[in-house]
Amino acid sequence: MESSKSRLDRLIDRSMSDRYSQWFRDALDELSGCFLITDPSIPGHPIVFASRGFLGLTGYAEAEVLGKNGRVFQGPKTNRRSVAAIREAIREERTVQIGLLNYRKDGTPYEVWFHLCPVFGEEDGKVVHFVAVQVPMSRKGRGTRRRSSGEKCCGSCRREVLLEMIGELGGDRMFLDSDDKGLGSEDLCEATEEDKQKAASAINDLLSALIRYSKVAGRHVTRKKCSSLVGIVPLGTSLTISLGRIKQSFVLTDPQLNDMPIVYVSEGFLTFTGYTRNEVLGRNCRFLSGPDTDIGTLCEIRDNIKKERAFSVRILNYRKDGNSFWNFLHISPVRNARGKVAFYVGVQIHESSKTEGQGLSPQMRQLGAVGAIKVAVRSLSAGVGPCKSS
Repeated sequence: MESSKSRLDRLIDRSMSDRYSQWFRDALDELSGCFLITDPSIPGHPIVFASRGFLGLTGYAEAEVLGKNGRVFQGPKTNRRSVAAIREAIREERTVQIGLLNYRKDGTPYEVWFHLCPVFGEEDGKVVHFVAVQVPMSRKGRGTRRRSSGEKCCGSCRREVLLEMIGELGGDRMFLDSDDKGLGSEDLCEATEEDKQKAASAINDLLSALIRYSKVAGRHVTRKKCSSLVGIVPLGTSLTISLGRIKQSFVLTDPQLNDMPIVYVSEGFLTFTGYTRNEVLGRNCRFLSGPDTDIGTLCEIRDNIKKERAFSVRILNYRKDGNSFWNFLHISPVRNARGKVAFYVGVQIHESSKTEGQGLSPQMRQLGAVGAIKVAVRSLSAGVGPCKSS
């Protein structure tokens, strides 16, 4: 039986080798910068690559760093507001640049200008990695920014809110330290323009290398989130990871967009219907209808959605190959933390699979999936629906 460590080692190796060509490690070793690469899709959001420059700066060996979360470099004087800003940027899948105080293996602190940037898969717009460059601050740049009187916060309350928001989203715990003492108690580090330019240049060199070697491997990455679906913003990685754990056939649709298109589709749905993800995303669910689909049932679906009610129907749908099937469909509104309908979820059960599910009735299996989806959306959302870049 595979141990947890062996499984993690395998995931870390595949994180890079599956996405980039076999020469990427040599290419990254040639870069002189101090940087890390992390993978938010692996539980715990671990480090999957550490540059020679980073290992030299911190005194760690590669084996001591790979598989660890970035918070291991924090210490008692690490500014907690800086940590919170990094965590928030990860959740929102955007770049952040900030001063940060970290600790070497021997316990000595050092100040860096920290530049974090997401790397997106070109095929689906999902974040595949984060790259984090650290530039040690020059002596003349080691300034501080004092907090204003209005920036005070309660450490215990703030940590409780953070943990509640990410309770279901383990991948977003990167840089969230277990020690909540002194949250925001230290002044923020500030860098010189020269330090900032060094970090930006290092990020550009690193991203260029990743893009180049991803093309060689046929798994293109990009520095900007893109979607081939006009008007549709891909869901954030944290929500996508949580939804991916739900082993049911379902789709999420966005009622805020014209014609309420599908914005998330589960693997179970793709297996169930024979369609690919790109053939489903952006379409209205009625594409599953066919010549013998009952018009009255379609009208019933439309009316219940207008009334924002949960309901179940039995409807004749069609797979990609043209074969029809009876679909026991449950549709429910999914509200965000403010009570506004962010999505509608449709959970499908094929008539022939009604007896599956370890003794649970189809209705209980559907309600269980809906409940898990609502937890994922509400735990993420301090806002609404899809995660929009700021």
